[in-house]
Amino acid sequence: MHETRRRQISRRSLLKATGATAGAVTLSTGIAQAAGRAQVSGGAQAASSAQGSGYAHPGLLHTGADLDRMAAKVKAGAAPYAAGFARLTANRHAQSGWTANPQATVYRGAGSPQNYAILYNDVHAAYQNALRYHVGGDTAHADTAVAILNSWSSKLTSLEGSADRFLAAGLYGYQIANAAELVRDRDDFELDRFRTMLTTVFAPVSESFLKDHNNAVVTNYWTNWDLTAMACVLATGIFCDDEARVARVVEYFENGAGLGSVRNAIPVVGDDGLAEWLEAGRDQGHALLGVGLMGTVCEMAWNQGIDLYGYDDSRFLKGAQYVAKWSLGGDVSYTANTRRKGAIGGWSGSETASDAAPVDPTMTRPIWAMIANHYTKRRGLSAPYLTRIAAKATPEGGGGDYGPNSGGYDQLGFGTLAFTRDKVTGAGAGGSRGGGTGGGKPAGAGPASPSGSASPSTPAANTPAGSAPSPGSAGGNSGDLASTGAGDLAAWTAATGITALAGGLLLLRRRGKTQQEQPRTGGGAHGK
Repeated sequence: MHETRRRQISRRSLLKATGATAGAVTLSTGIAQAAGRAQVSGGAQAASSAQGSGYAHPGLLHTGADLDRMAAKVKAGAAPYAAGFARLTANRHAQSGWTANPQATVYRGAGSPQNYAILYNDVHAAYQNALRYHVGGDTAHADTAVAILNSWSSKLTSLEGSADRFLAAGLYGYQIANAAELVRDRDDFELDRFRTMLTTVFAPVSESFLKDHNNAVVTNYWTNWDLTAMACVLATGIFCDDEARVARVVEYFENGAGLGSVRNAIPVVGDDGLAEWLEAGRDQGHALLGVGLMGTVCEMAWNQGIDLYGYDDSRFLKGAQYVAKWSLGGDVSYTANTRRKGAIGGWSGSETASDAAPVDPTMTRPIWAMIANHYTKRRGLSAPYLTRIAAKATPEGGGGDYGPNSGGYDQLGFGTLAFTRDKVTGAGAGGSRGGGTGGGKPAGAGPASPSGSASPSTPAANTPAGSAPSPGSAGGNSGDLASTGAGDLAAWTAATGITALAGGLLLLRRRGKTQQEQPRTGGGAHGK
């Protein structure tokens, strides 16, 4: 379609990927089962994946089929793709004249010389230029994306700061991997060096958080902290053809002790088919962030044949519907939830969220198109609240369209362009097979139930209510724990939004390589 463009890995890139994954060992039975619960829809795809080495590329948020669809629809002037592409081309980050400003060390958090805005602006410029190249075909945008990514992989060596460094690693790690995935087949892209940056700078910080939670009580950090880390590790695993990392995230999504695992993030399923989102008891902005991040994890997994969307009778659908209804101003129930807080060997306490927080119905984030379209188009389910809020937010923008603060760059966006699709009909509508005992339906088995059959549950974090002492009132490592209140919520303003649907052919290719988890320390506070 667009001359050199993308689809298959070039000979040079293929040799790089093969060399980087050579020597990977067979995973233990438990990990292999966790990663192998996925099945591929389509006999030809299944045969290809069974014989392949590594994962399908491109295969993070966008597959080759997705990119072809976007290009064809925009060329035809089809709605709403044309409007979505117009949002992209109007964004200042999507211009081929963008010049990167790489840093050796990126700092985020109190007590440090913060410069992380440089990183997220460059990451979004790389992603937007790469996406614009695939849709519009102008190689100048691919050149720009490659130049940005190469400059950062040649210079960045560490992420530092307070506890907020975990947010920087998670958010910008998954995002920069997605930008690079769109140009990984370009001969001028330094694939090996980029892989090294992902696996030595970004992923170890996120893996450390999932393992040790910054030496805090596992429930000290709200849902979105886990989800940023999960998104980074999953994106790194897929990009680097590292099955062990992918399996680790799948297992954590299903059974993790932290508040980012699906049953802890969505602790109570109601009889009305909606499921309470834990951070709705905190504030709207962070709840939207969490839903967007969980959707990102589900979409990247789906594009490799792993159905987290359908896990536990489509629990995420019920939680997303709940947040959509609540954000539209609807009344929702909320079961009081108490979580433990504090540092291991330091201060301790608890905090109870007793009701859903007030909302601003005009607040929007670029998160809904991907989720709404998966459930209503791929799966053929009824999701009225998702449909309404996605349509309200159309057309979706991206980084730079939702205010100047970091919260406006937490998602890559452009879902109207990227995820709108026609409704799937026939045997494939059910999607790929879900993992775990309560996973999604096998392909051809029909859609998952739109209403929950699971009994109400509460996260393991629930403890008797108590008063949490000030972090500064006790010793230990409390100074490095993040503030988990709502006081630091950025003033996220409404702009444009989202419409529709997410896509991707499923190819499942696996090879594993473990990565040593490195704990990190630091100081300061933030409220993500």
